Amino acid sequence: MSLESVTQRIKEKMTLAGGLRARVKFNFGEEGLIFVDTTQTPALISHEDMEADTTLSCSLKTLNGILEGTQDPNIAFVMGKLKIKGSMGLAMKLNAILED
Repeated sequence: MSLESVTQRIKEKMTLAGGLRARVKFNFGEEGLIFVDTTQTPALISHEDMEADTTLSCSLKTLNGILEGTQDPNIAFVMGKLKIKGSMGLAMKLNAILED
């Protein structure tokens, strides 16, 4: 799994997130980041570090597991594999979008 493959998966998931109007950052530390802005149409998805409403910090491996359905995001959060900064409500909405 690479940053580009995870970015592509997130792009696909965000096309299904019609009602989501937010700026989200997926921070993978040294592995890079993905910024998603769904307040615009079409959604902006980039690798630039911009201001976000919510930041999810984890490894690429953890997010890939969430996207594939092999990692429960709630368990990842409790175990400290996933950290959330910002709106917890938005993080819960993302949980539903990313798991589908």
